[in-house]
Formats: sequence, C-alpha cells, structure tokens
Amino acid sequence: MRERKALFLVPEAPYPTHGGGALRAASILEYLAQRYCVDVIVFREPGSPNPAAAFPNGVARSVQVIDLPPHRKSPVARAFRNARRLARGIPPLFDRFNGFGDEVANLVAGHNYEIAITEHFWCAPYWEQIVPVSAKTVLDLHNIESVLHARCARTGNGPEAMAHSVFEKAARELESCWYPRYDCLMTASEADAALAREVSPRSRVMVHPNSIPLAPQPESIERNVVAFSGNLEYHPNVSAVRYFRDEIWPQLREKFPDLNWRLIGKNPHAVKKYTVGDSRIEVSGYVENAVKELAAAKVIVVPLLAGSGTRFKIIEAWAAGRAVVSTSIGAEGLPARDGENIRLADDARNFADAVSRLLASPDLRRQLGQAGRALFEAEFTWESTWKRLDL
Repeated sequence: MRERKALFLVPEAPYPTHGGGALRAASILEYLAQRYCVDVIVFREPGSPNPAAAFPNGVARSVQVIDLPPHRKSPVARAFRNARRLARGIPPLFDRFNGFGDEVANLVAGHNYEIAITEHFWCAPYWEQIVPVSAKTVLDLHNIESVLHARCARTGNGPEAMAHSVFEKAARELESCWYPRYDCLMTASEADAALAREVSPRSRVMVHPNSIPLAPQPESIERNVVAFSGNLEYHPNVSAVRYFRDEIWPQLREKFPDLNWRLIGKNPHAVKKYTVGDSRIEVSGYVENAVKELAAAKVIVVPLLAGSGTRFKIIEAWAAGRAVVSTSIGAEGLPARDGENIRLADDARNFADAVSRLLASPDLRRQLGQAGRALFEAEFTWESTWKRLDL
C-alpha cells in the first residue's frame, strides 16, 4: 500500500498544528501518510524556521521548501500591497504564493504520483506543474474565496467594502479558471460544496470537515469569562471583535460587573484599538493549547458577520466542553442545533441575551457543553473525518 506515491503542496507549514489552516493540512497529510509515500512541497516565510524540522517522523518521504521573498508587514506596506492588488485585480495571497512554477516543476521532475493535493486556492495555478506527473489532482479549498470577499464587502464600509468587492470579482474569475481543471475539489462543508458547484458545475466535489485530534476534555475550573478565539488579524475575526465590542459587550459589561472578556489568539495588535482602555478585556495573544484555554471560560462567543469554510473556534469550544453562542454565519456548515449544542443569535440584543442566560445558569451551560463535546467526539476528530475521505 505504501508503495503508492502522493504529492502534497501546501503554502503554510502544517506543523506545529497551530491555527485552522495548519490543523486542516496536517489532518489530510496524516491521512495520506497511512496510504502513500508522500512528498511535500511547502513554502516558508523569511526568517521562519525550517518547516521540515517540525514534521513528525514517518509522515513524509521528503519535504522540499520554497523560500518566499521578503515583504514588509507594516500598515503602510500592507496598504501599498493591497492598492497594487486592486489595480491589478488580484486577490490577497494569490500573488504572494504564485510565480514559483519553475521551482515546483524542478522539484516534481522525474516523479510519478498517483495523487497530488494542492492546499488552498492561492496555490491552484501549480496545477500546470503537477498535472504532468500526477494521475489525479485534488484542490483542497479551506474557504470559497469569492464568497468570503463578498461577505466582507457587505459587513465593511467605505474603501474596505469597495476593496473586497473588487477582490470578490477577481477571485470568482480565478475560481472559474482553476476549479474545473482539477479532478476533484475538497471543501470543509456541504454548504461550501454547493458554492463550489455553482462556480464549476461539472467538478467532482468531496466534503472533508474541519477537525482536530482527539484529546481528553480539559479539567479546568470556569473563570468568570466569556472568550473569543482565532487569528486576530484575519478580517472576519477583526469585524467580529469590533461588533462584539461596540454592540454586545457593553450590555454584558453592565449586567455582570465581575465579567471579563478574553481574546485568545495570535496577532492581537490587529484589534488593539477595540481592546485598549477597558480593564475587563483580557488579551492573551498566542497560546499553545487553544482547547485548554477555552475550557477556562464560562461561555465561548462567535459573533462572526462574515466568513467561509467552517470555524475551528467552534470545534475547539465543543472539544473543551463549553457552551457556545454564535451567529448563524459563524456556525455555517456545522451541525449546529440551536438550544441543543449551541445558541444562535443574529442581532446584538439577542446575542447578549443568549450569553446572559448561559452565564446565569450553570446547568444550562453544562448541558450545552456536554452536547457539544459528544458531537465533537462523534464527528470532528481526525479519525472520524478520515472515514469520509476517499483519496
């Protein structure tokens, strides 16, 4: 079985498994490793450690690294890059990870793979280099990028909304170009699969739900905290923090004088203007174990107004056995049943009321948390989602 060969091309290092993108990529890679000899091509940001060193033994036969060129991360530099993208009609990250066709072609030259998986839409154009050496090509879509930009445009304002509208059109054109070329598309949910089929009706689409490794539920004492987790630089998370801070947190803050709001995740600088000046807002920054950190909160809040794919933050909250309050779009693609394993609320007043009821009722929190944990164990561990894969 392991004599079969697979290629795995990924723009971001899957190890260590910190963040949703890494968790999804690592899950697929470890599934492949049980069935194939896997060669990996991974990109590296300037100054980052060699990603090959973090791969577990036996997961890959080889790990080849392509170094990305330096680029500045200051607000001015980011604004300049996005202005260039707007002028050229290229969505974010698509330009960052393209232009390395010769390197990819050299790395795969002389090989023959039974299957080649490309992670993220940003790397879709490398189909041209991998199709000559692969019997089957698969594009794993962590999000439907055009939909993500469309939703960000609706929830943004002014220049921000205009930029996302331009990126939506650019992404849709690129999706229409590259989706049909792959033998199979993978999405994180049936909802995203339907969206992918709208772009490419003839494509075969397979659903591989987001998931995390099975681990015992953390034994943590609840603090008087509501928590939000995620990469705080990611635009949907920024808008969620802004929304919660402006419209929901003031209601909770007044009603529960001892309650704190905790933000968990990397890049806290991106939401600093929404967190400074309030001593009851805690910002943890990056944490090693998000599930353990979430288990110390009474309620997990997911006030997302935009997004695509499915939210690891809810899966991690379910794994922690904690009650979750989310918007409908935040829980999109998940088997979220209001009042059974989650509470759903799509306006600020109802959202605050749902959180308030949970804060006031330990039994209700426990019931919701236990239902979420059971659902996680049944459907959202790596092992359970691997059963649905056929690669």
